[in-house]
Amino acid sequence: MYTCQRVAQSQTVSIRNVRYHVLVWHAADPVDAAPPLVLLHGWMDVAASYQFMVDAFSADFMRGRTLIAPDWRGFGQTPSGGADHYAFADYLGDLDFLLDHFVGQRPVDLVGHSMGGNIAMLYAGVRPERIRRLVNLEGFGMPATQAEQAPLRYAKWMDGLKALHRGELALKPYDSLAGVAQRLMKTNPRLDSDKAHWLAQHWSAPVVQADGSTQWRILGDAAHKIVSAQLYRWEEVQAAWQRITAPLLAVQADSDSMSQWYHGKYTLEQYHERLKSVAQCQIAVIEDAGHMLQHDQPQQLAALLEAFLAGH
Repeated sequence: MYTCQRVAQSQTVSIRNVRYHVLVWHAADPVDAAPPLVLLHGWMDVAASYQFMVDAFSADFMRGRTLIAPDWRGFGQTPSGGADHYAFADYLGDLDFLLDHFVGQRPVDLVGHSMGGNIAMLYAGVRPERIRRLVNLEGFGMPATQAEQAPLRYAKWMDGLKALHRGELALKPYDSLAGVAQRLMKTNPRLDSDKAHWLAQHWSAPVVQADGSTQWRILGDAAHKIVSAQLYRWEEVQAAWQRITAPLLAVQADSDSMSQWYHGKYTLEQYHERLKSVAQCQIAVIEDAGHMLQHDQPQQLAALLEAFLAGH
């Protein structure tokens, strides 16, 4: 099984009535303080997803630098707070409170993957003074929507709520940790067995059944499967992106995830056009990687981030 080179401290902090679980890799030399690095995971993922990238950082980069990675509400070891659905704005509010707690008003380097990348981009436009440098890992946004789509979207959201409460959206349990690892490798064929088994420990938890047997439950709230009640309004997102003052590194895998997801309804070229809304933006491509590029090519990604965050 994969062996961590840098071990994170697990912390729990009360944020907006939710007991947030956060991984913290403390600075090796806090006297020589570098900007804090905040890592935001994606949908149906966990903070520990960044471990391979963290291990790949050089000793020079890590010197004096604290890394902070939360499990978003309803993911990993952070509970849902009793919610039966999730609003995107709550992630922005949670991040604001988390930064208050861990860094005060000190500007941070902010990295987000997928959903976390979308959160990072919005936050950097809403609170530009809090972000020194910004990295978006495959956080492409979504196809633009139109106002006339709102009634059917609300109906779909309400139908999802009912399906959740009828138990129809429950996540599939697994009979063993090995089964969870196999599921991870099926989703990402580039993920090797050692990393998959290590991730499985953080992506799931054992639950003893009434008959004494044990099943492994995925650490993601089924309510996340409900479609958002809110449309994706690109004009609002663009207004936030235009307020970003931090230099942005937009990182994508060479496999073009968007063509697999949207089938031409929203393309990589359209995403690149949207990125022109950000004043300082550079695009980088990770070779031989899929959407989970922090798993597929952690060394390549770590080197890219080191250079960008150092200002090269």
